[in-house]
Amino acid sequence: MAQAKVFENRPPVLGINSLGRIGKLTLWHHIGRKYFKEIVVNIGREAGTGLDSIARMIEKDATYGLLHRFLYGIKSERLIEVKDEKKGKLLIDGIPVTILREARNPVDIPWRDYGVDLVVECTGKFQDPTVAADDPKGSIRGHLVKGAKAVINSSAFKIKNKALSMPEDCVTLIYGINHPAFDHKKHQVVSAASCTTTGLAHMIKPLLENEQTNTILTASMSTVHAVTNSQNVLDSVPKAGEKDLRKNRSILNNIILTSTNAAAALSQVIPEVKNIGFMADSIRIPTNTLSLIILNATFQTKMNYGGAAAALNTEAINNIYRTAAENNPEPLLIYTTEQNVSTDLIGVNAAVIIEGQFNHTRTAFIPVDLSQIPDLPANVLQALPTKTMQVPVVHAKIFGWYDNEYGSYTNRMGDLSVHVHKSLL
Repeated sequence: MAQAKVFENRPPVLGINSLGRIGKLTLWHHIGRKYFKEIVVNIGREAGTGLDSIARMIEKDATYGLLHRFLYGIKSERLIEVKDEKKGKLLIDGIPVTILREARNPVDIPWRDYGVDLVVECTGKFQDPTVAADDPKGSIRGHLVKGAKAVINSSAFKIKNKALSMPEDCVTLIYGINHPAFDHKKHQVVSAASCTTTGLAHMIKPLLENEQTNTILTASMSTVHAVTNSQNVLDSVPKAGEKDLRKNRSILNNIILTSTNAAAALSQVIPEVKNIGFMADSIRIPTNTLSLIILNATFQTKMNYGGAAAALNTEAINNIYRTAAENNPEPLLIYTTEQNVSTDLIGVNAAVIIEGQFNHTRTAFIPVDLSQIPDLPANVLQALPTKTMQVPVVHAKIFGWYDNEYGSYTNRMGDLSVHVHKSLL
């Protein structure tokens, strides 16, 4: 059960654990958004020659450029000031930011001393919510012990002990999909799923909400995914016990096949997906951001043997997404027919950008051997004039871009963070 809500009359304060890719961009998001009036960032160690080195790292980014130009354009000026080296005090675009440089274990980070209400956990190391707060290797629950009323994990939960079930105070939420399910009386540990699951969920939702496509027979997806910091710049010797040798190969000049937990995480935010035989995989490519989901889905449709066109076709699929985009009050889904390439969409504020011009469908009759259907009574089978049924289906291939770093994932997690904090008040 969550702690009782006890808030003083003070401005909202956000904690961020880590200044990795998502931690740094989460800071950028909330500096621009201005909902949280103070931000405390824990990096748990000294860096460079001091606070100025950290400030320079925060303001400069190889993907998105300089922070002030990203927020305000080419003519803008530097937004970041070092106020107190010893206390780790920065002022970024008017927002006080404190950098903590001592503790790595969440249970040792003094969030309470800084009035932090909500922590966004961005290290990628504390994914198992069943681990006790005082575990010597650290636990996401340590943030709660140190004063946070809730914590959002910037990756999917991963329970190592398969005999354990998900704790009742945990929930996986994607903004725009199931974020209203957050219950401050019950939930303390939230997963924001992943970048791919976020994009995929926003592609699947319009299909499940339309009567033409809400019964998906089977589906699969591949994400053509930009590199992440978990990959190697150059080839290296794998760790002891490592089975997947591809993870240790250079990302600079390779296309690398790997796995993704997007399908499993998707079923946690859209339970209907559990009824679909859904498969997912990932193809890592040497770009720094902007990824592409290729969604394959098969639907039953209406089509006669005379060759009349199926009611469900490419235009119908595109209309579903076009309507979803038009009825979307927030920048969650964008529909486009422009001939984009990946760099055109870096930083675009949307969960997913449907590439309508490239979507396509095919119709066919699938022969089904009725004798292979489990539990079909023998007398029923014998009474049928044929043992094979021709089922009309439509196979759709749908393409969705997503900025796996800032534009899609960090922005949606920022939306989720504000929603969770407001629910705590």
